[in-house]
Amino acid sequence: MTAEPIHEASAHESEAEPRSRWPRPPLDGWTVDDLHTLPDLPPHTQMIDGSLVFVSPQRYFHSLVIDLLVSGLRRTAPPKLKVTREMTVVIDRKNGPEPDVSIIRAEAVTSRTQTSFRASDVVLAVEVVSPDSEARDRDTKPRKYAAAGIDHFWLVEMAGAEERPVVYVYERDPVTKTYSVTGIHHERLKLTVPFDIDIDLTEIDLL
Repeated sequence: MTAEPIHEASAHESEAEPRSRWPRPPLDGWTVDDLHTLPDLPPHTQMIDGSLVFVSPQRYFHSLVIDLLVSGLRRTAPPKLKVTREMTVVIDRKNGPEPDVSIIRAEAVTSRTQTSFRASDVVLAVEVVSPDSEARDRDTKPRKYAAAGIDHFWLVEMAGAEERPVVYVYERDPVTKTYSVTGIHHERLKLTVPFDIDIDLTEIDLL
């Protein structure tokens, strides 16, 4: 799909207050190919149902949780799996969300310059809830991840006066192709799937 030209300001408009020059979407929406080729998109732009989704500045909590989970997962991940952060997952031509953390099959890594992975190569997707993306993180993305066949999903919320992470762990039912919660973890995340995992969530205070 070829994007329509970006509007060029007239001489009169140039003298006025500058206007944002975002690309105009095609009538049938963008595709994932556009996500990788449109110029000057903000970092971490995602695609949901053919629409570009821009990310607001993230809270410090969001960054800390990603660091905590990535380091904890990498400690025990087997060689056949890789832990990545903030990489596009291509579900179909109209959907390219960007989980905060993903576990992918090692053979899916073909180059250090690649910018996305297929949903079929993702074993776990993790979303850290942000104020501007609550509906997407809690509803839209989990439904799409489950429909795409991603077996494991975690949702991380900030809770309590200490502002520590709470991790909601879900597994996919192969019959209904939906997620069911299997545990809610407050201080320690200890699991046996998709591999042995043991993360002290209170270590966020030390980061």
